[in-house]
Amino acid sequence: MKVIRIVPGTTRVGWIGLGVMGSSMCGHLMAKGFSATVFTRSREKASATLSSGAAWADTPREVAERSDVVFSIVGFPKDVREVTLGSDGALAGCKEGNILVDMTTSEPSLAVEIAAAARTRHVHAVDAPVSGGDIGAREARLSIMIGGERPVIDALRPCFEAMGKTIVHQGGPGAGQHAKMVNQILIATNMIGICEALLYAYRSGLDLDSVMQSVSSGAAGSWALTNLGPRIIQNRFDPGFFVEHFLKDMGIALAEASRMGVALPGLALAKQLYEAVKAQGHGRLGTHALQLALAALSDIDWRERGEGLHPGTPI
Repeated sequence: MKVIRIVPGTTRVGWIGLGVMGSSMCGHLMAKGFSATVFTRSREKASATLSSGAAWADTPREVAERSDVVFSIVGFPKDVREVTLGSDGALAGCKEGNILVDMTTSEPSLAVEIAAAARTRHVHAVDAPVSGGDIGAREARLSIMIGGERPVIDALRPCFEAMGKTIVHQGGPGAGQHAKMVNQILIATNMIGICEALLYAYRSGLDLDSVMQSVSSGAAGSWALTNLGPRIIQNRFDPGFFVEHFLKDMGIALAEASRMGVALPGLALAKQLYEAVKAQGHGRLGTHALQLALAALSDIDWRERGEGLHPGTPI
């Protein structure tokens, strides 16, 4: 199939899903000169994007009918299926040569299914999940993991470069989603270490900001520690990425691992701990809200903590 040339000011972009990350990502495309037609479940969430010049569509299908390239970033695989393959989904509104780009973290098998369905309509489909959270989305520093055909991905580069800094083609359909599972497995166990370390520092009477100054730039450093550690200390658990969405991702990774015969006990533990976070009513907080559940295991109310113990105080 012929691949269209993507040019700001000429190529029409559609965007489905304007949540914590999607609104910033769509905004970067518009800032580069792409016109945008958007849809999200709550029109109120689209108000800022519409004020910036985007046009509204009542369904994903209508978005596709008015676009050359359609991006989506929604919550769960069932949402991906609905907005892409449903009767009012984007694929139903595509013309020959259009491109569908799903940036949701979703099931690799669904990405393969979408690519196959798209081919029957002479439409290109790409899976391109991202990492970097709300901060990476706002600052256009996302890591984008891509599955699909090389010529299509090369054509999309002006769009990807507007949103991210690390843009890597991982392979055919579904490969981007598999790479994102690798990312989520790394994050899951890293977050346990961050939360446990800060609990230890607090209970031992250390000043948490001073500890962060020492450890964040050394061998223990990580993106999550640098960006989410201060939020934990400041009791800012607003979501860069929802706990409930992270649970979805871990479930996908564990299911894929089981299918491949790979044992991932660390990830299984992380998922159980995050189930506790959700059970405590924190499913719509950020992934770093794991701190609240782990603190409760030691009878610490993290949000109401005092100054802690002074260094050297017997425990």
